[in-house]
Amino acid sequence: MSAPGKVHLSETVACLALATDLGMGQPLEHGLRTCLLAVRVGEALGLSQAEIADAYYICLLRFVGCNAHAHQDALETGDEIAFRSGIAPFLNGGTPEILRFMVGNLGRGAPVMHRARMVAGALAAGPKGGREPIATTCEVARMIASRLDMSPGVVRGLDYTYEHHDGSGFPNGAAAEEIPVAAHVAMVARDFEILYRLGGWDMVLEVAKKRRGRAYNPRVLDGFVAHALGQLEAEASETGWDAVMAADPSPVVLSGTRLMEALTCCADFADISSPFTLGYSHQVSDLAARAAGALRLDSGRIELVRCAALVQELGMSAVSRAVVDKAGPLTDGEWERVRLHPYFTERILVRCPGLAPIGTLAGSHHERMDGSGYHRGTAADRLPPTARLLAAAGAYVAITSGRPWRPAIPAGEAATTLGELVSSGAFEGEAVDAVLAAAGEPASPRRRRARPAGLTEREVEVLRLISRGMSNRQVAGDLMISVKTVGRHVENIYTKAGVSTRAAAAMFALQNGLAEPEPFAGQEQD
Repeated sequence: MSAPGKVHLSETVACLALATDLGMGQPLEHGLRTCLLAVRVGEALGLSQAEIADAYYICLLRFVGCNAHAHQDALETGDEIAFRSGIAPFLNGGTPEILRFMVGNLGRGAPVMHRARMVAGALAAGPKGGREPIATTCEVARMIASRLDMSPGVVRGLDYTYEHHDGSGFPNGAAAEEIPVAAHVAMVARDFEILYRLGGWDMVLEVAKKRRGRAYNPRVLDGFVAHALGQLEAEASETGWDAVMAADPSPVVLSGTRLMEALTCCADFADISSPFTLGYSHQVSDLAARAAGALRLDSGRIELVRCAALVQELGMSAVSRAVVDKAGPLTDGEWERVRLHPYFTERILVRCPGLAPIGTLAGSHHERMDGSGYHRGTAADRLPPTARLLAAAGAYVAITSGRPWRPAIPAGEAATTLGELVSSGAFEGEAVDAVLAAAGEPASPRRRRARPAGLTEREVEVLRLISRGMSNRQVAGDLMISVKTVGRHVENIYTKAGVSTRAAAAMFALQNGLAEPEPFAGQEQD
């Protein structure tokens, strides 16, 4: 693994768009398809290059503020992701259809009386009840766009993506020509993508007729009716990511502080979803990087750990805050949803070649040395030092922070808790001690696990690898140590185990439960 490679601004923004797809209950690449549709129709409408560039980024960033009210949405709807998914086709419709949806779906699954109160509150608030979350979404999206150094047209346009042509939209009731054309194109493109996917072109035309002159600007709508169908049909067979990158209106390569700011925006997007996680990714990033320095990892790997920690929670957008912030124990189904979030983090980030090393490491942040982690269940011999360190840093910050289901563990007691996890085999002692030292705490008072024949943890790792037929050089590359050091470990293993050949060493490993089976053919490799 290495530090980030060449990364474009459009790629980092597209990663955020994929994460918002998850948070809005839409299939991955919904935002990318919306972007392409807006660009193609914008071209047909004769928009300027600046307006098309603005529409491109407005489509990708429009919902990046949705996490800012996810916690409150979960309290009010029961499952904010399911609710957002369901209301999407009606979002720019008339008040009656929105209220009908809310009456039928608000608080679904909640106790009857609680649900009745939620519905009554929504009816009492009327359409103005949606203003605050919309204003929050727009404001946070605008703030992130400013930090990404977007054009004034993008920053301003993000304030208008919920406004309607007749002035009935939110947050400010802007109307007609007050609404930037790029923002209006982005709004109509999003509706067309959803409606076409749900009901085909007939549904698109039926809804468009109702919203003409109301939500939709007639000139913009006519452009979509005339030119959108071919693009929607084409999007069914093309890869959204590649097409969006090819349509990048002004490619900008990010590096240095600007790349770090983009990754920090990803961290803030993830962390703002709950009052219990504010600042979490920042804390893990800082702690893991300092611990990596204490372990004398090279600068590339220190930077890799720092960056991976910032983006590790992107995939949590796929999990309702009703689950993540639940005060009681999770059901099996809820727990499975949580276990998938590192998978989504990795799949989002590896789309961008320059971010792929970061994505691979970030997807490992819940793996454990004994194979009990997730999402892959990777064991020690496949976990590089960076993954071990990231897991330990994340655990330290998590246990010293309060959560709905438990209070924070006082910093002084964290060493004991992590030490017990080292003793059980979940964490590496060296990584935990480096994290504790970076946090200003003493080394963990852990009990070393008793290994057969007095083998050390590192010798067990080497034994597992040579038992699978790996040469000393291959072991050295896998564990990132020298070939000479591997040779010394092998000699010690032979002496302690009372063997003189690798086959006998492998048998010793099997007899003592130390060997890891080779993955079967076709199994996904790390």
